[in-house]
Order: sequence, then C-alpha cells, then structure tokens
Amino acid sequence: MSRRHGTFRRSLPGRSRLRRRAPFQVGCVSRILRAGQPKKARALSKLEKAVSEIVDEMRQMPDRGEVADYIPELAGVDPKSFGLVVIDAAGNVVARGDSDVPFSIQSISKVFTLTLALGKIGNRLWERVGREPSGSRFNSVVQLEYERGIPRNPFINAGAIAVTDAILSGHQPREALGEILRFMQFLAADPSIVVDQAVAASEQRTGYRNAALANYMKSFGVLENPVEHTLGVYFHHCAIAMSCRQLAAAGRFLAHFGANPSTVLPVVTPERARRINALMLTCGHYDGSGEFAYRVGLPGKSGVGGGILAIVPGQASIAVWSPGLDASGNSQLGQLALERLSKRMEWSIFGA
Repeated sequence: MSRRHGTFRRSLPGRSRLRRRAPFQVGCVSRILRAGQPKKARALSKLEKAVSEIVDEMRQMPDRGEVADYIPELAGVDPKSFGLVVIDAAGNVVARGDSDVPFSIQSISKVFTLTLALGKIGNRLWERVGREPSGSRFNSVVQLEYERGIPRNPFINAGAIAVTDAILSGHQPREALGEILRFMQFLAADPSIVVDQAVAASEQRTGYRNAALANYMKSFGVLENPVEHTLGVYFHHCAIAMSCRQLAAAGRFLAHFGANPSTVLPVVTPERARRINALMLTCGHYDGSGEFAYRVGLPGKSGVGGGILAIVPGQASIAVWSPGLDASGNSQLGQLALERLSKRMEWSIFGA
C-alpha cells in the first residue's frame, strides 16, 4: 500500500516542473489574446470605412424620397438630412453624418412599447394583437373589419394602439407616458430624451384615421381604456425625439440577447429578445417588410420620421435617419444605406 502510494506520488510532476511549465502556459494565453486584438481592430477599421463611405454615397443621391406631410410638423424637415450610427458588441460607436440631430422616431417607438407591454402582461397581449405581417398600409381600416378588430401585428398603427392600451391599463395617461419615456431614457442611458410636444400636438390635430382605428377596436372590446386616453399616450410616444446615437444605444439590448450592455442587467429574456427581433424582421416595415428582409436581411423597425433601427444579433445595433420616404412609408435612403452596410460587413442573418 505504502509502495503504491509512494509510486503514485513519484509519478506526479514536482513543483519545480510545474513552475517550469507555467511561463509557457501563460505565454500561450497571452499570445492567443494578442492574436485576437488585431482581428478586432481590423473589424472596427472595416466598419468605420464602410460607414464613412456609405454616408458619402448617400449624400450624392439625387432621389431621396418624399418627406411625410400628413403630419404637418414633419413636412418641414430638411430632406437632405442623413445620419448613421453603429454600436458594436464591444461598445465602439461609429457615427457619421447628422448622427446627433434629434428626429421624431414615430413608429420605432413601437419596439419599446411592445417590450414594456410584454413585461407587464406577458403572452396575454397576444389575445389582443396578432403576430403576422399585414400586407396592407400601416393605417389600414379595412383589414380590421375582416379580422373583427384584432390587429395583425404590434407594429402597424392599430396594433401599436392596442399595445399602448395595455400599458395604460391601471394608470393615468401621464403616468403611462412617463413610464415609456423613462424606459427609453434608461435604455439609451440618456435622461435628455424628450417628447416633441409640437409633433404630438400636430398628430392629435390630424389623427382622424388613428381615431377611426381606435374606435373600431373599442367596439370589439379590444381596448379597455377611453379611446382619447389611449390615443393621447400613443401620439405622444410616437413623438419622442431621439438622435441616431441615442436610438442605436437604446436598441442594444436586442443585439445582446436581452441584456443591457451598459449594466449587464437583463431587460428581457433571451427568448423574448429573439421573438421581438423576429417580429421586427417580418413586420417592421409595414407592407415593405418582405422587401427589407430580401435586401437587408436584418431585423428592423422604421418610422415615418425617416428613422430605422436595425439589429445585428450578437454583433451590433444600428440607427439610420433620412427623412425622405418610399411608397410604403419607409426611409428610402435609410434602406439603401442598410443594404450596403449589411453587404459590406456580411451581416445578413441569412448569410453573406
């Protein structure tokens, strides 16, 4: 027994041998870490080059689309404005053009109200709104008639109004709006984000079609709160003003599997982040969602203010702003810029 024990002890490497090996092992790890650093630097340099080139290319484009004029306050926005911001997984910010100019995020706010509503009532939300692409205009009344007041998805106007109503339940309108605004400020780590009151008032004065959508849903029992209260909160969260830099920061949790990279705290579960991204891919650009998926290949959400939030899962959050819209109400140059960026960086979720 003792001989075996002694043999066993002698078979182990001595401390001196372990010490001799340690520098080699540490050196291997150091070389591996150093080898990764140039690769990351090259990737960042490639991204900076791509963003700079794309912004320059967009400045030369003669056809910039048409600025939304059905909301009077948006009609006066300079159609030549263009900003692009990418925040990568390491937190590096690549910003070019009008990246710090606030603009009305409009329907992009629906990504964040959906996140809040799911946090409040979970899957019960899907009893009041669907998860299918609409194939119709974002403010279509006809589709609601066919489907007995249940909106197709949370990103068309009717669906977002139903989501807003879910957030409002049990609260006063001012409280619900405050909760939405604070959530946006928290995600972007920027308390300066505010509602553009002039845009909100402009939407309330001219929002007859949205009022029709809300009243129609109310007639089917989809909305729980007074229509004017729900619409008031809806108009105001669509009128939140953010820059591309702020918007890209706010969207980072969707690129990081539900966690806020600034605090490493979960905003949503990885499963919920994946599902929100899935809805952005299939429904985020109204009746132009299929075209966006085909050309860009990323989850994204547009707004008639000319902004687009796009997500590269596990890699980056992107915000682009160009006020001119195409026939579907999506930023014309914003889509083109994202198409070129996705191609040059090989970011499409469907493959390079």
